[in-house]
This record gives sequence, C-alpha cells and structure tokens, in this order.
Amino acid sequence: MLAGDPPGIGVGIWGSGGSVTNGRRSANGDRRAVEVANRVRGPGRWRQTAVLLGAFVMGAGMLTACSSSSSSSSTTAASGGNVLLVGTFQGHAGKYKTIQAAVDAAKSGDWVLVAPGDYHETVDQSGTGLDPAHGYAGGVIITTSGVHLRGMNRSTVIVDGTKSGASGACSADPNQQTLGITGSDGKTVGRNGIVVWKANNVSIDNLTACNFLGGSGASGNEIWWNGGADSAKIGMAGYSGSYLTATSTYFADEATAATYGIFSSNAAGPAVWNQTYASNFNDSGMYVGACKQVCGITINHAWMEYSALGYSGTNSGGAIVVENSQFDNNNDGFDTNTQINGDPPAPQNGACPNNGVSPITHTHSCWVFMHNSVHDNNNPNVPRSGNASNGPTGTGITVSGGRNDTVMNNNFSNNGAWGALFIPFPDSGTPELGQSCPGTGGVEAAGLGCVYDPMNDALLHNTFSHNGYFGNPSNSDYGQIVFDPGQPQNCYAGNSAPSGSAPANLEQLQPTCGKITTAANTGGPLLNQVLCDTNFGACPAGAVYPKPTGVVMHPLPASLPSMPNPCAGVPDNAWCSGGKPV
Repeated sequence: MLAGDPPGIGVGIWGSGGSVTNGRRSANGDRRAVEVANRVRGPGRWRQTAVLLGAFVMGAGMLTACSSSSSSSSTTAASGGNVLLVGTFQGHAGKYKTIQAAVDAAKSGDWVLVAPGDYHETVDQSGTGLDPAHGYAGGVIITTSGVHLRGMNRSTVIVDGTKSGASGACSADPNQQTLGITGSDGKTVGRNGIVVWKANNVSIDNLTACNFLGGSGASGNEIWWNGGADSAKIGMAGYSGSYLTATSTYFADEATAATYGIFSSNAAGPAVWNQTYASNFNDSGMYVGACKQVCGITINHAWMEYSALGYSGTNSGGAIVVENSQFDNNNDGFDTNTQINGDPPAPQNGACPNNGVSPITHTHSCWVFMHNSVHDNNNPNVPRSGNASNGPTGTGITVSGGRNDTVMNNNFSNNGAWGALFIPFPDSGTPELGQSCPGTGGVEAAGLGCVYDPMNDALLHNTFSHNGYFGNPSNSDYGQIVFDPGQPQNCYAGNSAPSGSAPANLEQLQPTCGKITTAANTGGPLLNQVLCDTNFGACPAGAVYPKPTGVVMHPLPASLPSMPNPCAGVPDNAWCSGGKPV
C-alpha cells in the first residue's frame, strides 16, 4: 500500500476473476479559491505532492514506478543541443521570426525558445505534401524527434489560428477566422495548431494555442501529438507537455467548431502532461486515445472546463494516471470509452501491460483516476458534436464500455444527474480496420449495434456531495448498467455517497471486482434515464434534464500560472544563462 492510500486499496479488493485481456469517444464557484498552480480542491486527505504512477517502458516491456511531479517542467535537464530563438526577448533578437522556421532547422536534442508574441503560423496553408484527412497538417508541424519547443511565457506566447493582422490575439471576430485550404470536395479542411507528427520524445511547454477550427479533415485540434490517426498503429513513443493553454473564442456552428484542446493519439508513453488548461471544445478539452495498452501517460494538475467532455479517451489503456486535476462546468466532466468505429483498436482496457501490477492500486488495474475534483458538470450550452454530444448532461465521470479502470479517492460534487456512471457504450458505426464486435469483446444488440459493457472497473473511497439533484428517478451519486452476464463484475467500496447508488446498495451487492456475473442489471429506472439524458432513447414521462439554449464561449481565467523558470534545463544562450533568464 502506498503512503497516503486509504485502507482497503489492495489486491484483496479484486477477486481471482482478475482482468479481462481481450479487448472514445450550476454555479461556477469562486475561481480565486482554486489554486491552479499547486493543487485543486478536493478531500482534505489529498496529497499535494508527487504520487507514484505506472508508466509503460517500451524497451523492457514492463511496468515501472516513477514519480509524477508538479515541478516547473516535464523535460529533463539538458545534456547539450543547440538553442534556436524565435522573436525578441528582453531586447535580444532571435534568429527566427516564425516558430516553423526554427522547428525546421532544429535537430534532435535542440531547443526552440519562443519570445512573447502572437504567432500566426501557416505551414498548412500550402497543402504541399500534407495529409489533412489524418491530421498531418497544422500551423506548426514537428517531424524531428527529440525537439523541445518552449515559450518564455505561457499567457503571452500565443500560437494563433486567426488571420495575421487581426486586432488582438485569439480574436472572436468572424472575419478574422481561417478555416484551412479547400479540399477536392469543395469543403474547407479546417486547421490544427501545433502537430507533432510521428516524432518521438518531443516536448511542448509554456504557451497558448487558440482558434484552430474544424472542417472536413482531422482538424480543430490546438496541440496534437499524432502517431498516425486511424492507422491502428503506435507511431511515436515518449512525449511531454506542461504549462499549456488551449481554447477557442469563436463559434459559428459545429462543423467548424474547435474540436480538441490537448490531444494525443496512436502514441505510446512514457508521457506526462502537467499544468494544462482547456475550454470551449465540442469534443473534449483533453484527449488520449488509440494507444492500446501502452499509453503510459500521467496527467497532473489539469483544469478542463466548458467543453462537451472535459476529458475523452477512446480505446486508451494500460498505464494512465489522471491526478490532482479539476473538471468543471462541462456537459460531462470526464469520459473514457470503448468504440469500434473510431480510434482503433478496441477495447479501452486499463489492465497493466504484460500482466503487471500497479504500484498505485496493487492490482492489475493500471488505469487510475485519483485525487481529482469533479464538480458542476451540468452545462448543456457548450459546443458539442458527434459522440461527445451524447455524454450524459450533469455527470461527473462516465466509464462507458471501459474495463479494468480504477476511480479512487476523488471528490464528486454538484453534478445534477450522477457523480459517476459505469455504463455500456453502444456503437452502431461500421467497424474500422477489420475489427469485429465479438473479436473486441462486444456483443451485438438489436437497435444498438455493438455494445461494450463496463467490466472489472472499481469505484473506491470517493467522496460524493450534492449529486443527483435533478431529481429524476435513479439520479444519484453513482450508478451502473450491465447488459450481459458472464463477465467480470465491477466493484464498489468505501465511498461516501449520501445520495446513494442506482441500483441501490451496490457496495453491498458488488464489493469485490472480478467475480463472473450471472445476470444483467440495468439498474431499474437507470437505463431509461441514461438513454434519455444521452439522447440514445426517448425520455420517460416527467424526465427533466438541462437542454441547450445556445452555445456560450467563455474567456480564459486570469489565474493560469506560467512556468516559474522557462530557462530550466536549457543550455546557455542569449536569453538564458546558467539555467536562468538573462
């Protein structure tokens, strides 16, 4: 047991049924009380410093323990490399005027430092040699492994998707938006901000990306580590990001809305995102997907709000740790799911690689959501499109068709429908890349398509308060729906849940994970209420859930911290001396 873990978090909570190995998508509160730089609100027992995490080590093929950190940078100390300077910092002019020019000149191990400024990068506007359909297009494209891109100030180094010459950074003026080149079908493909394309060990720190909008291509993503979208292959390994802000100020319709804030796909760890913020996205503020069981990422001190989903993770498994973070004012706070039509391969499986044991849970579950504050996710007036639009309004966390996931030691409050849901994901889309429903652990169901039940997931020692206040039948602190018997059951233990569960008494009925179920359990009225809230089915008489009245875009908060020392670990240069700014 780790120091600081509550009693009962140990191997004994999982039965011998073990893991499934076969296998996306009210009130704001006082922001001044949210100490974003060091911690987020939550139970008093939260640790404010590092927590051990599981990271997948590619070469050894084993799980190891390493420390997550709230330090100023997610990169290691520099052992060499050149420093390429963009813009002018404290009177010292760099050689490069654009970020892309410096990135193109950089070699592995080099640093690209960027001075404060509003950078309208446009490498994607030529279209030459690019592949917008799979995300190989962006204002900045990094294809060299080992490059470190860092701004000198998080809030004033801005990679801006609007037109050059716009009045002010991240303009909301419709006339200042750019929607990308026009494809052969006559539609604009949209734009991405910074794209890391199949390059290993690239770090991005201390900057803001905004107003890169969607279109017919894989677009609308502000910062994207892309290992090859839709390939069902892992195309890069190792990445990190810290002190990153992603947002959009402009919304016209869902076809051109910004899609994701901070995004990785088809990428293996080890990876770290630390001190990140995102808002106003029609899918999710943060996304990790299509990384099989080698995702190997720790997400620490994130703040995600005002999006359809605060976090989304399709078919992402193995060692994923989300900790010390805040998810608020989204439609659905946090959502991980299995899907056969999108970001293959299915399923979402949080089991440790190579049958390893997590140093956090002391079980075979390496996907861990812990020490987070998940509150006030009742906002239907956010951009919302596609599967993300089906996230249940008023829900803190939804594990939809996921397996071997652990949700422990979190604070869920003021979520009007449910604090936490373990429910199936019904996918009626066409299976991608030769996958089959039964071959990926799903069950065909009439009218629903391929259904993936949640299985062997654990909800442990969480604190719930004022959830389920919409007052519909089954609205409660947490709930579970399982369509099919004969699979490892989920488990519930040690939760403080004054509004109870649906079905009732889940802690008494299912205290141990892994036991093979003998019957389906749709939670009585829970199934019809979830179908209503997710728009998958008609609403029962009298059901009341918030409905959209119009998209509202929100400004960035003023309290986002910049990296304390952007010269940390950087070789000496005109802007940094001895690891400190000149």
